Amino acid sequence: MSLFNTLFKLLTFKLTREEMLKFNMKHFYLGLVGTWLVGMGRYWDDSGANLMQHLGLGSVIYIFVLALFIWLILIPFKIENWNYFIVLTFIGLTSFPAIFYAIPVEKFLSIETSNTINVWFLAIVAAWRLALLYYFLKRFTKLSMGNIITVTLMPICIIISVLTMLNLHRVVFNIMGGMRNPTSHDSSYMVLILLTGVSLILSIPLLIAYGVGIYNRRKGLNTK
Repeated sequence: MSLFNTLFKLLTFKLTREEMLKFNMKHFYLGLVGTWLVGMGRYWDDSGANLMQHLGLGSVIYIFVLALFIWLILIPFKIENWNYFIVLTFIGLTSFPAIFYAIPVEKFLSIETSNTINVWFLAIVAAWRLALLYYFLKRFTKLSMGNIITVTLMPICIIISVLTMLNLHRVVFNIMGGMRNPTSHDSSYMVLILLTGVSLILSIPLLIAYGVGIYNRRKGLNTK
């Protein structure tokens, strides 16, 4: 199977567990390059982004951290053939939908219209990638529905909360100050702040559900 055929099947929710187990360095490099390119595209017109974000390195580092987090939180469930390389390759390959962020709609549309379009781009990409993560975990881990929902949402909620508190404080201050210099990304930042609030609220019950899920999984494996 060609690399791009694998990518297409993954992005359209058709890749099987057996095919995921066959991920190799070529798939990894494809995901890494895709992450780097969309990372640069995401911030190329953002004057507030730092150098690492402009170079796409922030996005590259992010997939290593996210993959490590997802890999670690699922280790206690004792999943067969569960390894970091497969998770990292998957996360890298799911970066391609973020190419929508690189479309310079503000160059030929008004700020208000660009805001609306960027919010839709954010919603589409976020929903698509979250659905892909759910699909991957369901297909690969074969855990119960409750556990799949928990381990899908928990890392995203925690990471959104942490990244927002560390990196988006300037946006919060701008919004509270009336956003005197509006940009085409302001509505997207508002959505991120809303998501942060929801993530903070969900983090505690998700952590509780995670602990209960591990206990039930271990109990079930011990009785077999």
